[in-house]
Order: sequence, then structure tokens, then C-alpha cells
Amino acid sequence: CNNPFPREEMVRFGPSLVCAACKPTYVQMLEQGAPQPGSFRYGGFWIRFAAKFIDGIILTAVNLAFSFLFSMLLVTTQDPASAIIAGVMSTLFNLALAIAMTTWFLGRFGATPGKMAVGLMVVHPDGSRIGYLRAFGRYFAEMLSSLILGIGYLMAAFDDEKRALHDRICDTRVVYK
Repeated sequence: CNNPFPREEMVRFGPSLVCAACKPTYVQMLEQGAPQPGSFRYGGFWIRFAAKFIDGIILTAVNLAFSFLFSMLLVTTQDPASAIIAGVMSTLFNLALAIAMTTWFLGRFGATPGKMAVGLMVVHPDGSRIGYLRAFGRYFAEMLSSLILGIGYLMAAFDDEKRALHDRICDTRVVYK
């Protein structure tokens, strides 16, 4: 219920404190198998690195194929302007593909192909799936994590819930399935 109560009026269930009025509902949720807050098995830095590496390989393969097609279609002459246009179009397409892939996979399945391969998924703190809008925002928050020399990613190694900067910004957790 999130109402403020003195600590002595609360009942402790593992890491959680529950008020007397909410105790029956909370116990019933636990009996039905609902995850207890803080009871997730969080994905650490190295497993998340492996997932990101797999995603990078997939995106690189697709991007190389499309970059090759763009260059073959647009660079038919020795004109430097057509090469620049091909490069810009290829870069924009690659960015759009990365955004679309990440947003769609996280919104639909709760995990990118790399995360699926290593058994991870992205969830809200209560264990529910994230939506497409949060997945879209998380992509840009992840860009921020990489822009600051990867320090945003390194935060996952030192956080109790293994949250990187983009997880903190979007209020998400990366957990094992």
C-alpha cells in the first residue's frame, strides 16, 4: 500500500517490510509463486557483456550486408558525392536498424537475441515485462552509458542489483529467466 508506518508495526518477509493490513495479501502472493521484491537472480557484468557482444555480431553482419548493397547501388560512378551519400544513408540505416531491433525485441520478448542466447531478460523492478516505449528509451539511455567511456556499463559490476546507468535511468533490471 506504500503508506508510511513505524518500523515496529511492520512484518519482515526476507528483505521486505509489510504493514499488518497488507500481510494477508502479501502472503497469498508468495504462496502463489509471485516473486518477492529483491529475490531475482540478476545478470552480472560479464554475462551482459557476452549478450551485448552477440547482439553486436548480429547487427554487424546485417549492417555489412546492407552497407554493401547501398554502396553497390549508389556508387556507380567516380563521383565523390555519391560515395558520401551512400555512406550517410548506410549509417542512418544502420542506426535505424539497431534502434528498431532493440526496441522490438525488448518490447516483444523482453530480451534481445544476445540476451535470449545467454538466458537473460529485461524487466521492471516488480518482474513485469517492459513495453515498447520503455525499450525505445532504454536504447538511448544505453547510448549515454557508452558515450561516457563505458562507465555506465561498468556500474553494473558494483551495484547490488547489477544495474547499469541505463537500467537506473529507465528503472529496469536484467535478470535470469
